Amino acid sequence: MAVSQKFLLRVHLTTDVVVKVSLTKRPESVEELITILREKLNPRLDFEFTLQYEDPDFNGQLTCLLDIQELPEKGTLKVLRSESDVSSCASSDTDILPHVPLAQRLKCWPDTFPVPTFSYEVEHLLEEGNRAFEMFGKHLKLTRAQKHNILETMASVMHTFKAYPSDGDVGLAAEALVTTHPCLKEPGSRNGSYGWKTSLKFKMGNYRTKLARSGCVEVSVNAGRRSVNNPEGEHPHSNIKRARRAEVNYLPNFPRGEDQVSLEDMRVQIKNEVEKTEPNKVMIEKLMQTTFALRRHEIVQDNPMVKNFLEKWPALRFDSQVSICAEFHRVTNINLRNQFYAELDRHTPRLMALYRQKAARTGKISEALRTILNHYDLQAPDINVKRTAVLRALPVYLREEDPEFFKTCNADTLDESTLIDTPVALLTVVTDGASQTSPVHFTSSSMAIVVEGDLVMREIPRFADAFALLFGLIYALHLDYPRKHVHTFTFVQKIFMGLVDGKPLKPCLHALKNDLLLKE
Repeated sequence: MAVSQKFLLRVHLTTDVVVKVSLTKRPESVEELITILREKLNPRLDFEFTLQYEDPDFNGQLTCLLDIQELPEKGTLKVLRSESDVSSCASSDTDILPHVPLAQRLKCWPDTFPVPTFSYEVEHLLEEGNRAFEMFGKHLKLTRAQKHNILETMASVMHTFKAYPSDGDVGLAAEALVTTHPCLKEPGSRNGSYGWKTSLKFKMGNYRTKLARSGCVEVSVNAGRRSVNNPEGEHPHSNIKRARRAEVNYLPNFPRGEDQVSLEDMRVQIKNEVEKTEPNKVMIEKLMQTTFALRRHEIVQDNPMVKNFLEKWPALRFDSQVSICAEFHRVTNINLRNQFYAELDRHTPRLMALYRQKAARTGKISEALRTILNHYDLQAPDINVKRTAVLRALPVYLREEDPEFFKTCNADTLDESTLIDTPVALLTVVTDGASQTSPVHFTSSSMAIVVEGDLVMREIPRFADAFALLFGLIYALHLDYPRKHVHTFTFVQKIFMGLVDGKPLKPCLHALKNDLLLKE
């Protein structure tokens, strides 16, 4: 009787997280193994990744897993996050640099706040208190030390999601606390958690003060403002540097063991590598990951010109579509392309229906929508054509049409000097014979992105790609939304990308969101 083959794998998710996975048989392919790991370790592996294994032929050195037959029955795997199409398994004549985890946040504020485990004494007290509340409706009376332990632990967990949680965020945390431990409900409060909400707000302020004193850059950047001891300092409530568009890693600390000098040396190394005839893409991506905190410090604190910043960090221009997606992922921990296209395609049928309803009416907005839809109806059915129509009509529908944002030029007569005064634009490059006055081009030669008068990205194949990359660029370079398209990009942020920042939607966006959720 044949004995079934069993595989026992030790999987490194990060340098600090290692899990054991058992398989009853060898997967048919590497892709199947990735699918199995994604299912077993969900949600820890909700991103694109490749695998490396410790190769016994090379004394346990890490080697990319390309052939499933190379997988040992008892082996060690390492997960490599891959935001790009660039293979992490590319051959290299240099040592593979160690993966440097961001060691910061992995997600935004959750819908259901996870109440942490408190000290042994407090947990025992809460267990008894919950039992008494269930039987007799008796509320628990805490000592000052016990309440301090609860608030301190809650503040620590809250900080893992946001350094500056909004009023609504703190309210959700307080409600989760009294829901998990009903004996803590306040009989004089409408929802039983108002007092806890107020206490958590003050505790978060105290917690940030402690972090600032310990050197945590995310909060220390806002320290040293006007006070009794510093009357000449900046106003305490002006120009606060904090995440305002649901950035997960807004201003991270430098990686452990690194400082500004060592990271600056890496930046120079990246620049030299990009200038080579055949640059090492694997090494560039590893160094860009390690130096992420340095870029965020420069962008947030110094607010440099885009052109100067990209000259200093040329890897963001080198294979720019991949680099911007990777940088966006570092800031938000969201896969730009996957999320953008999944939500765009999901809402496309309903958006097209809303556009046609609006186009059937009278007025300038309706006329502009009719023009776009008439051009669309003449095209052959294609997913990219449909995406172009939906995205091009969105600002029109939201009354944000701006000819200076959607520009068109001929491929042979492109003059960059004419773009100097352009703050931000999507540039459609057309071939000879195409009308440059058309409101939408479904068969353009290519797309380009203009920021601060500079062509920062070229040769983008499709309109939807350019739109998504511009959104990613705004996050990567910490830019403001285009002044006349704030509603459009806020809609993309909150509806398409799911980056909810706690601020309420404007009435026009709230109405559009409700229309999208209505069932016909």
